[in-house]
Amino acid sequence: MSANLRRAMSAYGVQSLDADVSTASPHRLIILLYEGAIKAVTLAKLHMESGQISEKGSAISKAIAIVEDGLRLSLDREAGGELAENLDALYEYIAHLLLEGNLHNDPDRLDQALTLLRDLKDSWASIAPAAQSPQAAPAEQAVQYGRV
Repeated sequence: MSANLRRAMSAYGVQSLDADVSTASPHRLIILLYEGAIKAVTLAKLHMESGQISEKGSAISKAIAIVEDGLRLSLDREAGGELAENLDALYEYIAHLLLEGNLHNDPDRLDQALTLLRDLKDSWASIAPAAQSPQAAPAEQAVQYGRV
């Protein structure tokens, strides 16, 4: 696992994450990143609503780290082509929404980021390797679905 992906996963903030990560497929790792970002943005929104500025900033920083250091850097731009380029632009936009939401205490921007992250997670989950090709060997599935 790359150092960037480890750093992004550590931002996810789960004690048993090492065990989850060491046994997870590449497909599952991406889902974990989405879940971590969604959790961090949700916490940031709660902190924003309760006036806990420091905690809000910390949660948004975690979400941005997951998006930038995990999701964006995991893209394989050569193999992914136009899809990877589009996801890269979308991840950049999500990070921008989070930054602007933090700077302006704007829950609407956080909601926009949450909607995008949830939609992406649901889309990614719907293409689970086992559901796509039951005849494909596990190694073929890992190659096919491991990286965008």
